[in-house]
Amino acid sequence: MNQSDLSTQKNSEHLIRSAHYDDLDAIQALLEPFVQRRKLLRRLESELILLMANGFVAELIEGGKPKIVGFAAVEIYSRKLSEIQCLAVADGYHGRGIGSDLVRACVERARKKGILEVMAISASDEFLRKLGFDYSLPEQKRALFFQLHSRDDLFRDTIPDQTD
Repeated sequence: MNQSDLSTQKNSEHLIRSAHYDDLDAIQALLEPFVQRRKLLRRLESELILLMANGFVAELIEGGKPKIVGFAAVEIYSRKLSEIQCLAVADGYHGRGIGSDLVRACVERARKKGILEVMAISASDEFLRKLGFDYSLPEQKRALFFQLHSRDDLFRDTIPDQTD
């Protein structure tokens, strides 16, 4: 990966580039199956637009047209901490290095912005460890969360009420 400029990075098969507002519909369509399977939280359009400022898409050319097959963003909380958000690669495109390239692009964006740490919450420790992620203080401390609302509550709150 070219460490000097990750705004556009080409693999032999796919292109990783900064997300643009014109990508919004394709990103929403990409994320929807993951939301339906509850692998990702549903995002309001306004939330996605904010994430896209530090987001990246993976594109392939299929039938002569570009197709977005992956998305990830780095949400910056402070100079100390950022988080990988909405990492998704479309079904049928796994195992091609797309997710890894998206994570690397996010990490590089955080590095360029001078962020101290990038956090990722995932069900796949092995995937993230291969990319250089590890526990901050191995064998000593782990991140714990206090859940104020269930994921089901959040999911229900984002579905428009059809009873009117």
